Amino acid sequence: MTQQLTVTKRNGTTEKINLEKIHKVITWAAEDLDNVSVSQVEMKSHIQFYDGMKTSDIHETIIKAAADLISEETPDYQYLAARLSVFHLRKKAYGQFEPPTLFNHVHNLIELGKYDKHITEDYSEAEFDLMDQMIDHSRDMDFSYAAVKQLEGKYFVQNRVTGAIYESAQFLYILVAACLFAKYPKDTRLDYIQRFYDATSTFKISLPTPIMSGVRTPTRQFSSCVLIECDDSLDSINATAGSIVRYVSQRAGIGINAGRIRALGSEIRDGEAFHTGCIPFYKYFQTAVKCCSQGGVRGGAATLFYPIWHREVESLLVLKNNRGVEENRVRHMDYGVQINKLMYTRLIKGGHISLFSPSDVPGLYDAFFADQVEFERLYDIYEQDTSIKRETVKAIDLFSLLMQERASTGRIYIQNVDHCNTHSPFDPSVAPVRQSNLCLEIALPTKPLTHVNDEEGEIALCTLSAFNLGAIEKLEDLEELAELAVRALDALLDYQDYPLPAAYKSTMNRRTLGVGVINYAYYLAKNGVKYSDGSANGLTHKTFEAIQFYLLKASVGLAKEQGACPAFNETTYAQGILPIDSYKKDIDNVCTEQLHLDWETLRQEIKTHGLRNSTLSALMPSETSSQISNATNGIEPPRGFVSVKASKDGILKQVVPDYVNLKDNYELLWNIGSNDGYLQLVGIMQKFVDQAISANTNYDPNLQPNGKVPMKLLLKDLLTAYKLGLKTLYYHNTRDGASDSQGDLGQDDDCAGGGCKI
Repeated sequence: MTQQLTVTKRNGTTEKINLEKIHKVITWAAEDLDNVSVSQVEMKSHIQFYDGMKTSDIHETIIKAAADLISEETPDYQYLAARLSVFHLRKKAYGQFEPPTLFNHVHNLIELGKYDKHITEDYSEAEFDLMDQMIDHSRDMDFSYAAVKQLEGKYFVQNRVTGAIYESAQFLYILVAACLFAKYPKDTRLDYIQRFYDATSTFKISLPTPIMSGVRTPTRQFSSCVLIECDDSLDSINATAGSIVRYVSQRAGIGINAGRIRALGSEIRDGEAFHTGCIPFYKYFQTAVKCCSQGGVRGGAATLFYPIWHREVESLLVLKNNRGVEENRVRHMDYGVQINKLMYTRLIKGGHISLFSPSDVPGLYDAFFADQVEFERLYDIYEQDTSIKRETVKAIDLFSLLMQERASTGRIYIQNVDHCNTHSPFDPSVAPVRQSNLCLEIALPTKPLTHVNDEEGEIALCTLSAFNLGAIEKLEDLEELAELAVRALDALLDYQDYPLPAAYKSTMNRRTLGVGVINYAYYLAKNGVKYSDGSANGLTHKTFEAIQFYLLKASVGLAKEQGACPAFNETTYAQGILPIDSYKKDIDNVCTEQLHLDWETLRQEIKTHGLRNSTLSALMPSETSSQISNATNGIEPPRGFVSVKASKDGILKQVVPDYVNLKDNYELLWNIGSNDGYLQLVGIMQKFVDQAISANTNYDPNLQPNGKVPMKLLLKDLLTAYKLGLKTLYYHNTRDGASDSQGDLGQDDDCAGGGCKI
């Protein structure tokens, strides 16, 4: 009976369904794959066929049938479904499976207004022909199903209203390379394009969402992270809100430092009025964050930072709480609570914490970041001054409230501001770090704006990418990848546009980059070591030593060619201080691995030639972009062997890399009983990483007495993270009892916009 069904073709004509044609396509997609059954996909598909069905709907039905079969036992269905999806997308983009020539493709999309016209102005037809020869379209067949769906949903140039797709993956990769190296000398740029294309299209270098979706289009803003600081004035508050709107509309994720805003009831104009406090202004910032969509790629999102000693802190800590009313809640942003050694000391010693309005204690707020000795001196003076309005709370009560809200919402974050400045690439006396970003891995200097076009303020941007640790064979491979990543991202800083003068000036002066990693869990598994037992400590030390060393070496090389960044003198690197000099020495108690590379020669090179980039490393979550490489995300252990990711395109299954051979080597998140081993590994990474790390804490109540995670454990882990030198803590994850056989419904997490994407 099925043979009598008719189908409607893409051009509108009808014909009888051709099951043999369908069989050939599925057989082609199944070539060289293990444990997949063409007949099983066909049977699942046939059940859903109906008369008059569009050929495109038939293809989507077949794809879904294959995707539904993805499991631990049959992981290769993720590649079968991916190949069928690639076939379908190419037909949509080109009307046929074979892509056009690069030259014709680019000209066509420039005419449609989808590509930036500079591409054909910068390259000759002969150069396009050479780039065409570099392209290996068969690499499309290496994607997993989750990767193809992410490409389709977020990264391919398309019409987001009609759903029309205009390109395929290899054109994306080659054109990103061509755009970034367009201003390189003509005798070298094609070589860099070839090498960068090969590194990205074979998943050795992972690119963040803003670069993947934006480079080659007329929209030229590709920094993932934007850090905006607000002063305690209406002009600055308005400038901050205006800056947020500008950058949210440009697909960026926002970090807001609002710690200077004075507390409720503080005097205004010598007592002429009472201040309304922080909450109305936080609501104002929330409105700014949410007022713009991001072209269908993401929604806007922000993390707002304030110090734990702020007089309103007890009200601020509960802003995300589901209890309360709208008037005293600001639930649609996340929050970063800033802490230092003195606050932890009060906790450990059972003392009290005095809460002040920053406006009442001159110099205290600035010293909180720039000078810990001065902060303690001033704090003691102000505590003794009874004329200053303050609240006094037990340290244990305040920290318990912090950790209670962190546990209940998952998204009250921690910034250890002293570590961010004492173990920093910036000299805190001239360029203190006063905030982080949306995902807690960026640590850069900022200055408040007095108006939106203020050139004296400083909006910090960071441009990201990541090394796929699972794709490297030996640590020496990182040298080539580091050169490519640093050169490409540094070129991007000159290539992109800057909506605001404060962002342009800061970026040109500091040229900050943040290169991280993906696939760390797979890297540990294939090396036969674990998160939990210390066995990965030595490998992690060697690996992150190599990463930072080769990134610095690449930036020195670029400085020799193009000059050091103008604000190099504001870095500790300019003083000959390297990350290996300023790390928290408690790490030596958990890892005795020695240094293996020639840091002293590198130190002299840096002092002699400078660095092209003030920062080079940051470890971001990379939830979405890691899927493109079929990698585990960032540095996190997987929750299940098959992760089930919630996406706007539906539910996507992804199997951990090389599951069949390594299933006994993987350590799943909820099988790790303690955060201790993980926090040690993050501390070892932080020894070398010059910015910060998106590190999570994870708790299974079922492993605890009475099924509840005790406050004592939460505080212990917080203190452990501080002791090991962690600059920040990101999510607090609590196991909710859902089955892990199908993994988790992961968040869309890439350092920009609706979550934190690299």
